[in-house]
Amino acid sequence: MRRYFWIGLLCAASIPANAQKKRIAVMDFDYATVRSTVAQLFGTDRDIGKGVSDMLVDRLVNDGTFSVIERKQLDKIITEQNFSNSNRADSATAAKLARVLGVDAIVIGSITQFGDDNKSTSTGAGVMGAVTGRFGIGGVQKSKSTAVVQLTARIIDTSTAEILASCQGKGDSSRGGVGLLGKGGSVYGTSGGADFDMKSSGFQNTILGEATNKAVTQVAQGLEAKATSLPSAKLEISGLIADASDPNAVVINVGSRNGLKVGTVLNVKRKDHDVRDPDTNKVIRTVDSLIGTLTITEVEAGSAVGRFSGAGKPQIRDIVTSQ
Repeated sequence: MRRYFWIGLLCAASIPANAQKKRIAVMDFDYATVRSTVAQLFGTDRDIGKGVSDMLVDRLVNDGTFSVIERKQLDKIITEQNFSNSNRADSATAAKLARVLGVDAIVIGSITQFGDDNKSTSTGAGVMGAVTGRFGIGGVQKSKSTAVVQLTARIIDTSTAEILASCQGKGDSSRGGVGLLGKGGSVYGTSGGADFDMKSSGFQNTILGEATNKAVTQVAQGLEAKATSLPSAKLEISGLIADASDPNAVVINVGSRNGLKVGTVLNVKRKDHDVRDPDTNKVIRTVDSLIGTLTITEVEAGSAVGRFSGAGKPQIRDIVTSQ
């Protein structure tokens, strides 16, 4: 008989109200606190931080509250920025990556518990048999196993690196006659790290997988509860057209560093004339004419590409501004 234990979700934030849907990225969770336990459980180090992140992304995508950036796009930026695993829980580094990605916020997190209550998997001699894949060589397996997983997630502001919200999820699952990772204590997936998938049925059907699911679901619910209250800074863009040879691929000299992202619509203006002070002859105002709009289709750190729409024709040095 299965028994599941849910421990309440704690989410704390002080955030102004805003009802707009947000575009976010989810970093791999930091698991340094439980790394030695993970190595004992699986017989080798496994990146459970990536596994938890992938599970959380699935929950958020399926719910539809957020627009979540694709994993391959995030990995590309991480590689380009020489991001290291030690930076996973660093808010300043996460905010920098978020600006390059052009997202509204970024989620970082930590795994603070992953195993059983006392982080032991057996009684008697040994924690796990690396050769046999069984818990407790020379010992006796418990008649009842309880898996516990605890996570902490934080939503980071992209411009200030401020923590906008913090959520905790903790899940327990107990079952008699099995170990944390399978019937009789067998270790799931010991044949190398590349094939390890925490979303697979092999892991999900273990009590450790069930506990992880509970914790991830709680965190997802906490983040979703804060979605409408996250601040939305008004985008202020001012740049110039650098290449207008193709109206469907107009290049401008501002990009994700300026907060630009795919889907943003900018005004395209052209200088009409200057207004001068009649006494000093100094320019006191510039009058621009609106010639169309530019819908951004591609974004890089210092440039972007967009599709022009309007009665006029875009030219190099035309002005692009926020609407």
